[in-house]
Amino acid sequence: MDLVFTEEEQAFRHQVRQFLRDNVSPQVQRKMIEGRHVSKEEMVTWWRILNKKGWNVSPWPKEYGGTGWSSVQHYIFREELQMYPAPTPLAFGVGMVGPVIYTFGNEAQKQYYLPRIANVDDWWCQGFSEPGAGSDLASLTTKAERRGDKWIINGQKTWTTLAQYADMIFCLCRTDSSAKKQMGISFIVFRLDSEGVTVRPIQTIDGGHEVNEVFFDDVEVPYENLIGEENKGWDYAKFLLGNERTGIARVGVSKERIRHIRELAANFESGGRPMIEDPMFREKLAISEIELKALELTQLRIVADEGKYGQGKSNPASSMLKIKGSQSQQTATELLMEMIGPFAAPYNERPDSPDEAMDWTAQIAPSYFNNRKVSIYGGSDEIQRNIIAKAVLGL
Repeated sequence: MDLVFTEEEQAFRHQVRQFLRDNVSPQVQRKMIEGRHVSKEEMVTWWRILNKKGWNVSPWPKEYGGTGWSSVQHYIFREELQMYPAPTPLAFGVGMVGPVIYTFGNEAQKQYYLPRIANVDDWWCQGFSEPGAGSDLASLTTKAERRGDKWIINGQKTWTTLAQYADMIFCLCRTDSSAKKQMGISFIVFRLDSEGVTVRPIQTIDGGHEVNEVFFDDVEVPYENLIGEENKGWDYAKFLLGNERTGIARVGVSKERIRHIRELAANFESGGRPMIEDPMFREKLAISEIELKALELTQLRIVADEGKYGQGKSNPASSMLKIKGSQSQQTATELLMEMIGPFAAPYNERPDSPDEAMDWTAQIAPSYFNNRKVSIYGGSDEIQRNIIAKAVLGL
């Protein structure tokens, strides 16, 4: 394959960069570089700017608001967002439930939900994992029982990311307990302010609130909120997770972090000399850059193969991206921890610090701990290796 971008593709990259410079709040950019919290309001404001430009749901088909870009343009756009950096479009809506709805949903569902996803009129969250069903997701027990024109939903979901912000949830529910466990699951969407829904925060090891438990007690949901066919939810979940795993690679994020580390290492001293002059640290940094370049080339090969797989199917090689992308993100935070040393110890911001330039280092330890999760969510590394063995190697 030809890995040289065309003049048109390079011009597109410059167009995206200029748009980011003109429209991303400097405060938001700085927060993201330093690993600080970006508020819901800041993210929604930015995504609506993207939507006004016509770029918030860029990968969708044109008839549903997409851009019609080539796969290479999509790759460039995503990479530039991550490297600037700016908040990427809300994955739960744009990258997950949106494609499920326009691929498997009926016309009424497409007309209602898709414009609202594009403009972030609804913040979505993902109701998949349960206390007894994580990597073995097909063991889920949350039950949806049909009574007339309604579903009655009972059960629990956990590790529900940003449910505290969410208006809507897309949920895997067991609708046929007598069927093989993968065959008796349906994909149902409903509002989180429905009676009987309880959202409880889970405080993570870094002291943050990113994930939640969600409980359903006799929640009434209109039958029409079923997406696709009853008991076909497992197929839709596999389709959705294939999209999620490709996105989790986040090559642009790792490239920006490595660039930032190299810049910092030229100024941070250890033993009376800059960290970049430490041969062991420099070797680790070089290895991480080489592995990241290999990951980038793998992602470009997958981009080049886009369209090879039929509707509702994803490239099984996305599992390779998921594994190596997770490792790259974790390596970057490990390098930051090693470089900053004792300055990474504080867990909270230090607004009264006499050295304001060092305040941001308080975010490094929380980021390090938080990134332990990326090799688990979206399907653990062990699950991804099983997928590769079966689908790619034919074992």
